[in-house]
Amino acid sequence: MLRRGLLTWVSRVGGLLVLLCCSLSLLYLMTCSPPHSNNPPLSHVLPHAGSNHPSLGGTGPVVGARPGGTRGAGDAAQSRGPPVAPSYQMLLQEREEQHRLYISSLKKQIAQLKEDLQERSLQLKRVQESLKTAANGPAEGRDGGAELQGGGFGEVQGAKSQQSDLQEFLRAQLSKAEISSGTRLPNEYGVVPFESFTLQKMYQLEMGLTRHPEEKPVRKDKRDELGEVLEAALHSLNTASSHQDNRVAAEKTQTSKVYTPSDFIEGISRTERDKGTLYELTFRGESSHEFRRLVLFRPFGPLMKVKNERMDTTNIMINIIVPLSRRADKFKQFMHNFREVCVRQDGRVHLTVVYFGKEQMSEVRSTLENTSRETSFKNYTLLQLDEEFSRGRGLDVGARAWKGGNVLLFFCDVDIYFTADFLNTCRLNTQPGKKVFYPVLFSQYNPALIYGSPEHIPPVEQQLVIKKDTGFWRDFGFGMTCQYRSDFINIGGFDIDIKGWGGEDVHLYRKYLHSNLLVVRAPSRGLFHLWHEKHCADELPPDQYRMCMQSKAMNEASHGQLGMLFFRHEIEAHLRKQKLQNPKKT
Repeated sequence: MLRRGLLTWVSRVGGLLVLLCCSLSLLYLMTCSPPHSNNPPLSHVLPHAGSNHPSLGGTGPVVGARPGGTRGAGDAAQSRGPPVAPSYQMLLQEREEQHRLYISSLKKQIAQLKEDLQERSLQLKRVQESLKTAANGPAEGRDGGAELQGGGFGEVQGAKSQQSDLQEFLRAQLSKAEISSGTRLPNEYGVVPFESFTLQKMYQLEMGLTRHPEEKPVRKDKRDELGEVLEAALHSLNTASSHQDNRVAAEKTQTSKVYTPSDFIEGISRTERDKGTLYELTFRGESSHEFRRLVLFRPFGPLMKVKNERMDTTNIMINIIVPLSRRADKFKQFMHNFREVCVRQDGRVHLTVVYFGKEQMSEVRSTLENTSRETSFKNYTLLQLDEEFSRGRGLDVGARAWKGGNVLLFFCDVDIYFTADFLNTCRLNTQPGKKVFYPVLFSQYNPALIYGSPEHIPPVEQQLVIKKDTGFWRDFGFGMTCQYRSDFINIGGFDIDIKGWGGEDVHLYRKYLHSNLLVVRAPSRGLFHLWHEKHCADELPPDQYRMCMQSKAMNEASHGQLGMLFFRHEIEAHLRKQKLQNPKKT
């Protein structure tokens, strides 16, 4: 009887357990099943345009990001409905670029952490070794152990002192920079202007003749600089401050916006050469009228001695190579300067003249022979080519004709004036297998326009004044260059297929830029291009003819002088009117 009752009770309990399990399973299915969605499966994978997913906080410029980063009505409608394939491709490209930049940022941080860890480990190892030496060296006496121990601690204290001094120096640089308050300046030209920039463009004031008011940063160092600044700004915006507690930081991570490169509006920067570079970057905030501005400063550190070497130029011969066709009168003027600078002052120069054609050949030969006879100068070579003039061909022939070893070459033109100081500059800024020198020469304006009339033009030596109204730095020219013959031969020389005027120097310059040699590009105060009337032949190809005409326009006069020339009739009429109104003053 008891056994039958126990079996009945167990069967009832089992039934209740089965019913309870079924109820729990049904309740779980009702609670955890996903809601019905009309979106295609990819909508659960791809974030909608404008979403701020924490893992997508990019740290660099985004390829294909829309200007402004704002969402219009079409974007909103697209994010609600099924997106089209091009939109998905664009989003995939943006997210892929953001992930790539984010990974790059993490790699840099990991590398920095590794360096810090190695440095700390090295410091700890030194301290442990000093303590061990002090503890295990009683035979040397307590004084000796204390001295070793003190030496170990002294190294650590010295490292800490150096780090503290460096931090103090950087803080001093920050305090001296013109960031939070201005400084008194003597006049309107004393201010250091800012450059403004966006993700793709730079806007600058100090351009030179070859640069544009709006341009992409073509130099790699400038691109890397702005990319690093933007990366640091995004990292600062998306990382909670170390002074916040964990609770506030967690709330910030959940509720705040994650900034991406598309939120960047614009930035400005300027460099004070003795202090550092200031950057101010503006980002869109969490509403249409809210913005975030970050001010970053890259202080310049103390000077570091890199090299201290003695350079002896006594035995460095320069082979000056001049291609020439006709222009015998200009060659006489060139030889007058050559005689004074190269023969009488320097004395370590060889002259190679490559002459094209036969016309005026006798005059050129006579000029060389007269100079040789009057100054006892024998270091010259005259080569004649019976073919059409080609500057690149002439320089190439002159360089390869030298048989006296690895000589320093100076490619020159007949309308160039140089000083003895320039020849030393040429020697000091070149090194075989390592450096070539591309000086920026000062190009003279038309003296007749500078001095008013041909009668008032002074001698050539007195015209060579570096001022705004007398000439300009010819930063678009690459024809005058100093390089060793071995480097010229190894780089492949000139493109001798280029005929006539222009183009060959740029090709050679680009070859050096694509090599591992250091290209020294700097203005030279001892190298001048003398003005001469320029003729652009009709036989030139369109690109060469355009280059020739641009050079002709730039060589004539300054902007202000051309303006006075253009408005001369109005100026003369004004003077006549003033003369009639005030006859007594005249």
